[in-house]
Amino acid sequence: SLSDIAVRHDIGLHVDACLGGFLIPFMEEAGFPLPLFDFRLPGVTAVSIDTHKYGYTYKGSSVVLYRNFEIFGHQITSTSDWAGGVYASPSVAGSRPGANIAVTWASMMSFGQKGYVAATKEVINGARYFIQGLLKIEGIKVMGKPEVSCVAWTSDVFNIYNMSSDLASKGWNLAVLQFPAGIHIALTRRHMSPGVIDELLSDIRESAVKQLAAPKSKPSGAAAMYGMAAQIPDRSIVDDIAKEFWKLYYSTG
Repeated sequence: SLSDIAVRHDIGLHVDACLGGFLIPFMEEAGFPLPLFDFRLPGVTAVSIDTHKYGYTYKGSSVVLYRNFEIFGHQITSTSDWAGGVYASPSVAGSRPGANIAVTWASMMSFGQKGYVAATKEVINGARYFIQGLLKIEGIKVMGKPEVSCVAWTSDVFNIYNMSSDLASKGWNLAVLQFPAGIHIALTRRHMSPGVIDELLSDIRESAVKQLAAPKSKPSGAAAMYGMAAQIPDRSIVDDIAKEFWKLYYSTG
């Protein structure tokens, strides 16, 4: 395992749990055991978790946990020769929004461990139900073996980006993937409202029938853009185009 490698070579191992950091710690108690990922593994030295995702608080809040204070010490920024005196901050950032921190704390206290376990159980049960529904749709292939809340699917028969555009026209705001091409969703408690997953599965099933009837149809709109971008071998060109977009976005000219 990566933990064993980190211990053997005396190097740090950071676990990026930003997305699922408020799901996977509660999955065992919710009835969905997973392999260890946290400080119970001797090689793990840091874990990052976004509280604004499945911690159910506002965006702009996130935490990074360290195995010990020695490691945390490397995060502290200190300037001792500044004209204004000694300046030290627990992070690279200076000023931070105290209101956001307070709201995050209040949200966590409101949910408590039992609340997070119940929310995790609800989301994971819904994700498993969604996966089983996808597996029954002709032309659809689930990517990998999803164990938490994120589910991606693709097709070996038709252009999956055409399905993405089709679902977008029905009001579904889903993420698209490249390398390989696919559609992706991070299921949340909002998706667990009565009938939502069944409606999404119904629309995917309807779209699959449509795509199977014309599997060679050329993509258009956003589907064509994603397909074209994925085929450009020099990825720096795509990076340059993305940067130019933001330059134009912030331009006042």
